[in-house]
Amino acid sequence: MSGKPDTSAVKAFLLQLQDEICAALEQADGSGRFVEDSWTREEGGGGRSRVLRNGAVFEQGGVNFSHVHGAAMPASATAHRPELAGRSFEAMGVSLVIHPHNPHVPTSHANVRFFIAEKEGADPVWWFGGGFDLTPFYPVEEDCLHWHRVAHELCVPFGEQVYPEYKAWCDRYFYLKHRNETRGVGGLFFDDLNHWPFEQCFAFMQAVGRGYLDAYLPIVARRKDTPYGEQERQFQLYRRGRYVEFNLVYDRGTLFGLQTGGRTESILMSMPPLARWEYNWQPAPGSAEARLQAFLIPRDWF
Repeated sequence: MSGKPDTSAVKAFLLQLQDEICAALEQADGSGRFVEDSWTREEGGGGRSRVLRNGAVFEQGGVNFSHVHGAAMPASATAHRPELAGRSFEAMGVSLVIHPHNPHVPTSHANVRFFIAEKEGADPVWWFGGGFDLTPFYPVEEDCLHWHRVAHELCVPFGEQVYPEYKAWCDRYFYLKHRNETRGVGGLFFDDLNHWPFEQCFAFMQAVGRGYLDAYLPIVARRKDTPYGEQERQFQLYRRGRYVEFNLVYDRGTLFGLQTGGRTESILMSMPPLARWEYNWQPAPGSAEARLQAFLIPRDWF
């Protein structure tokens, strides 16, 4: 863990990243605009939440920045790192989820974050985390391959094993055990990144954060005008229910936010504006809806 952490540089990048992503998504949408809601946390810190609603392309999207600090790490953060219990902490990051109108445009998620935990008389413990993943409803092979190609290429400068490792981690993490399926077609997921010098870890986090737009916007452009009807819309709402299930049952970021007394509206911004559930629903054999299941099993895209 060589290299002294520069938390101010990380924060400056995250604020800039939020600006860049919001501007690019507004341009891709054409009419929607993000509305900012700044907030403070009583225990320390705060953030700025930006939400776009009822745009031309995006039904709802949220791009959040948060920077919180406190005297003790929450249970969600120390569950797999018990040695950190009792340390003060700082946590900062940008997290986003985009829910398009058109069922042929996938939902997307990205997150980059930095943690540092400190205790008097001891070296600070720090790490980066993040990634991005894609959740299509009517998947297109070309789109999924593009998504993973961008993920692979941004990893290459950091080592040939980085993409395979973090791609597999993404497949494991975004997995609904009670449904026996992945949340989507994956992408990248990493956590506890501190085995390189600070500058290299920070550079990788920046590459992931900026890679999201390269991965997502071409897919949006290709699919946003694809015709659809009520059947496709209802299937989209049904599959959004899976997204809700994952975020409320498994997502560590949601748990961390709630356990640290974060702003509930910002934490739950990732939820879709509309979703539905139907008892024991099954797609018709051979239908476009049934085809999705073949994409909810981890695969080697190359």
